[in-house]
Amino acid sequence: MFPTTRNWILTALFVAGSGVAYGRLFFPEAPMYIGAVFALFTGMPLLAFERRMILPRLNQWMHRLPTPAFIASALIVDFALIATGFAIAGSLMKSLGVITGSWADVTLLQLDVYLYAVAVTAVVIFVARVRELLGRDVFLSLLTGRYRNPVQEERVFLFIDLVGSTAFAEEHGDLKTQQFLGAVFGAIAEPIRRHKGAIDDYIGDAAIVTWPLDRGAKNANCVRCVFDILADIEANAERWLKSYGRVPRLRAALHGGGIVTAEIGVDRHKIAYFGDTVNTTARLEALCKTLDRQVLISTDLARRLQLPDGIVPEDLGDHAVRGRDHTLGVIALHKQKKPALKAMTGGL
Repeated sequence: MFPTTRNWILTALFVAGSGVAYGRLFFPEAPMYIGAVFALFTGMPLLAFERRMILPRLNQWMHRLPTPAFIASALIVDFALIATGFAIAGSLMKSLGVITGSWADVTLLQLDVYLYAVAVTAVVIFVARVRELLGRDVFLSLLTGRYRNPVQEERVFLFIDLVGSTAFAEEHGDLKTQQFLGAVFGAIAEPIRRHKGAIDDYIGDAAIVTWPLDRGAKNANCVRCVFDILADIEANAERWLKSYGRVPRLRAALHGGGIVTAEIGVDRHKIAYFGDTVNTTARLEALCKTLDRQVLISTDLARRLQLPDGIVPEDLGDHAVRGRDHTLGVIALHKQKKPALKAMTGGL
């Protein structure tokens, strides 16, 4: 996943700050911006490579190597990128008269600079990986200790499930199925991020996504997220057919309400959600198959948001939900079909 503009700016500021700190330690008389420039030119290309923003094919090839070969190739590539960035920064500032010294001094990478640059970028990469592993909201919540004591709050939950994964596994085997699932989960990640959601967990062939209620209801983010996922998959149908022989079919259910959120675990910590809202969303997703509808939303949640233009509600009435004393109002959501060309032209 590519970093957002805000994260990229914050990362650049951190890297520049590390260059300033290095300059203050070893060259206290030099202007602070010199260290910042060197840091940006040496650190940012390495981070961009790690994020596959530059040389993506080389990055992918390296990650397929055995571990010893991967480590060796990573050291070589890291040195090449850092050395190149250092030489470019030194050449620019030397040409502009910002720094003095011989060309060799300002363009040839020194070992201590290389080790410092690797250490700084390693910290940034580690934090980014942990943030991706836990999710943005969970990472920040664990960092701040927000849920160390249980908190009552309102949240929206989206359960999104891949249809036909068992049949796909029987036809293609477990390895291909896992690749297919990985590709599907990768495809849903960007729309979820774009609409400010957070992936809470993966359970088999299903993903659980959540928003604080205000954020999920604002501008109908949770609904837009679902239909953006479906639209992205449809837009890439040919690629799915070429790679896996089929286009993923998804079912999705949305519900929101009060829950209790708490940090649990000893050796491995996790933000967990407790309450009827989570269970009801899971039951609602199961109703998708029973009612033969792709996207369902509870009436309770639908009343708390304004549906986007082009999304048509279909009231399916109240339905009994296992584990719930009261029935649940259910609404199916459909994307409005475009009028036929004949109707648009008045039959001409």
